[in-house]
Amino acid sequence: MKLSAQSKIGVGVLAAIMVIGFCAYLFQLTQGLCVTGMSNGVSWGLYITCFMFFVGLSAGGLIVASSAHVFGIESFKRVSMPAVITSTVCILCAGAFILIDLGGIQRIWNMFIHLNFTSPLAWDMCVITTYLVINVLDIIWLRRGDERKVKMLSYVALPVAILVHSVTAWIFGLEIAKEGWYSAIMAPIFVASACDSGLALLMVVLAAVRKAGVFDCGRELFANLARLLATFIAVDAFFIGCELLTTAYPGTEGASHVLGIMTSGATAPFFWFEILGGLLIPFVLLASAKRRERTGVVVAASALVMCGVFCKRVWLLFTSFAVTNVYGAPGISSGSTAARGADGFDMWALAGSYMPQPVEFAVVAAVVSFCILGIALLSKKLVAKA
Repeated sequence: MKLSAQSKIGVGVLAAIMVIGFCAYLFQLTQGLCVTGMSNGVSWGLYITCFMFFVGLSAGGLIVASSAHVFGIESFKRVSMPAVITSTVCILCAGAFILIDLGGIQRIWNMFIHLNFTSPLAWDMCVITTYLVINVLDIIWLRRGDERKVKMLSYVALPVAILVHSVTAWIFGLEIAKEGWYSAIMAPIFVASACDSGLALLMVVLAAVRKAGVFDCGRELFANLARLLATFIAVDAFFIGCELLTTAYPGTEGASHVLGIMTSGATAPFFWFEILGGLLIPFVLLASAKRRERTGVVVAASALVMCGVFCKRVWLLFTSFAVTNVYGAPGISSGSTAARGADGFDMWALAGSYMPQPVEFAVVAAVVSFCILGIALLSKKLVAKA
């Protein structure tokens, strides 16, 4: 199937953004991470935020696809291929953000020869690699129509899809050095948000491929998936509510302090958008059977869910960086001239300061463009023939 003139323009724009982003990455690689807004006080920034977000998008897609085969949901099997495609491309993007955040990628071999299995970061590397292999095998066997192998693989893929985002959550949940991160239900929160954001991305992809004339899953299935999305949103909201109640309850001083920053401090806009724009409004839109039959409404609700989950990643990551665990003068060295100048802090600071720099925005835009282009091209080639 040949690309239309409009599609060629879109591909050209995405390719140009990718080239610009790659040049920005080369600049970062040669100059070091000092060109980003990260510092000793805020050591994880936009790259790790996007890593968490894309792992969730990926896990949600594979959960939907594998559940269809494990539980014998015949109607959901129709969207297995687009679900696995979104899962594969998103996990590649997630892995890319980890490599980009390493800074000195030439030392990546240390991740293998000095692998520390007591670290959740090592667990994450292993499970993401396994997860990628499962996705590739799933695409191959779905393409061949080998239902027996796909079903067998799904029994492994479903728990691994849940595990891949659980391990990501444990990176934070087991980090007792930061108030607001360590939590017994961090993994369930991450899995719930993966289910709603991953399904939301699949809904947008299904609407796009139908409009492009590539594949039509049917209005009834589309509405049923929208109803499932509403259920996932409700579960996600419940877990977040449980976490907020625990941290806000009198007596949890450190957590309450973090909650105060989150609801009325620098990360407050992201928190409130997640609650209102990412949970409440999409749920109301999808609660009505009539609205679920309207493609535009479902796509709008899905976009809000994805934006809300991204905002959740922002406030989760950065709120705990707002106040460092080092007290007393002179504080800690920022370690970065870019971070030092972001909000007017001097060389030493008692509070974390972060603002993404143009290099980071360019690199992130390139990876997102790769995601859009990858899903579009694979869908055009594979989904119509699935």
